[in-house]
Amino acid sequence: MDNLSYIQGRIPQTATRNDWYMAVAYTVRDRVLHRWMQTIETYMENNDKSVSYLSAEFLIGPQLGSNMISLGIYEAIRSAVKEVGQDLDDLLQQEEEPGLGNGGLGRLAACYLESLATLEHLGVGYGLRYEFGIFNQEIRDGWQVEATDKWLRLGNPWEVPRPEIAFTIQFGGYTQHRVDEKGIYSVRWIPSRMVRGVACDIAVPGYKVNTVNLLRLWRAEATESFDFQTFNFGDYYGAVNEKVASENITKVLYPNDNAMQGKRLRLEQEYFFVSCSLQDMIRVHLRRGNDLTNFHERYAIQLNDTHPAIAVAELMRLLVDEHAMEWDAAWNITQRTFGYTNHTLLPEALEKWPLPLFSSLLPRQLEIIFEINRRFLEEVGTRYPGDEARMARLSLIDETGEKFIRMANLACVGSHAINGVAALHTDLLKQDLLRDFYELFPQKFYNVTNGVTIRRWLLLANPKLAQLISGKIGERWISGKEEDLRKLSKWADEKGFRDAWREIKFENKVKLAALIKERTGVLVDPHSLFDIQVKRLHEYKRQHLNLLHVMTLYHRMKQNPAADVVPRTIILAGKAAPGYFMAKLIIKLINSVAEVVNNDPDVRDRLKVVFLPNFNVKIGHAIYPAADLSEQISTAGKEASGTGNMKFSMNGALTIGTLDGANIEIREAVGEENFFLFGLTADEVRKVKAEGYEPARYVEQNSGLRSVLELLESGHFSRNDARLFKPLVDSLMHHDEYLLLADYQSYVECHDRVSAAYLDEEEWVRKSILNVARIGRFSSDRSIREYCEKIWDVKPVKISID
Repeated sequence: MDNLSYIQGRIPQTATRNDWYMAVAYTVRDRVLHRWMQTIETYMENNDKSVSYLSAEFLIGPQLGSNMISLGIYEAIRSAVKEVGQDLDDLLQQEEEPGLGNGGLGRLAACYLESLATLEHLGVGYGLRYEFGIFNQEIRDGWQVEATDKWLRLGNPWEVPRPEIAFTIQFGGYTQHRVDEKGIYSVRWIPSRMVRGVACDIAVPGYKVNTVNLLRLWRAEATESFDFQTFNFGDYYGAVNEKVASENITKVLYPNDNAMQGKRLRLEQEYFFVSCSLQDMIRVHLRRGNDLTNFHERYAIQLNDTHPAIAVAELMRLLVDEHAMEWDAAWNITQRTFGYTNHTLLPEALEKWPLPLFSSLLPRQLEIIFEINRRFLEEVGTRYPGDEARMARLSLIDETGEKFIRMANLACVGSHAINGVAALHTDLLKQDLLRDFYELFPQKFYNVTNGVTIRRWLLLANPKLAQLISGKIGERWISGKEEDLRKLSKWADEKGFRDAWREIKFENKVKLAALIKERTGVLVDPHSLFDIQVKRLHEYKRQHLNLLHVMTLYHRMKQNPAADVVPRTIILAGKAAPGYFMAKLIIKLINSVAEVVNNDPDVRDRLKVVFLPNFNVKIGHAIYPAADLSEQISTAGKEASGTGNMKFSMNGALTIGTLDGANIEIREAVGEENFFLFGLTADEVRKVKAEGYEPARYVEQNSGLRSVLELLESGHFSRNDARLFKPLVDSLMHHDEYLLLADYQSYVECHDRVSAAYLDEEEWVRKSILNVARIGRFSSDRSIREYCEKIWDVKPVKISID
């Protein structure tokens, strides 16, 4: 009530739902900040090594629920809110979700920050405070339309602005090289433009511990916001030009970089947050009484993919140019400080910057990269004399045509550790994408399979299931190790426990059905099999393979309307990149198929198709607990790891999937008999392609596939417009880059096994329980323990509260 009065300035009679939400959020935040202050005090006094996690994305999700759980005050807050006449569930729905990430990469970073705190390791996440986050997805006539994500419009109670923590970031200009009277060589960067980076902090508490870590996001501001001289001459727009241009850097998450202007802004974003973060670390390091010679002993910096890889060159610039350190000493510190996580197997996803663009924005960093490359290639030449092809592949500069800076190569050279994010992914990095680096530096390579936080994805998202589990095995599994959750296995054979499990799953399906009705108008049957695929739209993730199966089921029903089939609800969700035409066409196809299937009297509600718009963390809270079947159907060898597969299994969904990414390890963990496997392996995919893949041959030999593609081609799903989906059909028939047609028959047959298995209700529930009991190794706590032991060399630090 104090917070309602003294922060929101409201009395209960005039307070809106947002006022009540803010009052509750500030009440929880007070308790988080109490622990945070003690964590900072311990950090400054003890001089312990900490982790700095550099990521262009942090998809942290709504904070109120997760913070209440971490503090152990969820039910106390619910009671307090009820006393003042409010409903906590309504207030939780009121919270705007921070749109600070695009998908799995940003969500993983958020899970890791929470696990770092839970395991009592000191850490800071560094990223960008985007004013407008990942776009809001609207569906109009079946097409994705992007709307502005105004996540800050009602304020953000979790943010603590730090206007006094600000750094000047330079762009453009030229460099001056000089040798002074003592013969000391130095370089001065004369920029053409400067921007201020201002810190905005969000506290990240661990689960039922006193450790509270920090997410520090950088906001761009003009060094001078208003030009009075220009204003006085009557140029009112010109007077604020610098402010507008500077603030553009943190205006929006990932600008569409199809055009050069978008590429330029994205490079500006990446350098801006990296430079702010490194300057901040140096500031704190010196304030703690250190000098820069032991920087690597106090900081482990992890590069989350290639977006922050410019940090290698920037740390060298700060040490050599700003702090007058010798090159060799600076390079030793830099390499011992950084670790690099690779998140892709797609060569086109490895960032490369055109040399002219890079030179125009970051002339000094380009010189440093050239020098790093010169010294590195000398080392390569010594190891592999005369091997010009190898040197060209390893070079930080791609000179095969237009010249590019290879950011992955820079990260590999400048880090002491390189890790993949699933066992298969790491093996494929060594064999293919980073093979030359593995042969040169085998000691640098590690695997750390991704994980997700149990606290958000089970305890918060599925509270009744979590309560049922704790009632049988206690609460240690929530922040314990894999073996703690495994104790649940013995209850899979107890009928009363299976009945309770089934009832909770059904309740979750009813809730999701209500959300689907509210958001799409489609009425779905919670008794049907909920078959769900939610993830970013991309051809390699193969949402269109899922649709080929939907069209196959539909075609069967049209051929035999009286057939006895297992009722299914196919649910898809995910966003397509604004400039990715084929992904957007797949969304249109999903909605077009849904329009036909859901309104065909021959189907009679035995099959429903739903596209749930604007998928985000909050919608994930409803989807994962309600799934019966999890679709993890990417082409083998294309998905680095995946984390949605873990969230589904953690909530008792069975998986249909390929041997790709972390699917392999999930299948090993939960048991082959509790996983529906189909499709080519990564080795078989390579072999098929090497032998000359002809997708049309698969169509000729498979009458079911041929019928489905003819149906699609005819305009049946596009209101008789046969041209609408022609690009998709042509792509499959003539290229089929991701081998949908090669995997089609195996996928359809596997789904037939799913339907048969779903009819045995007791056995299905038993498999569901075993999936949850055996998924403990995919907790982000395990991932963080491995990073701490293998790569970061950091120890837990106990935080005591007075």
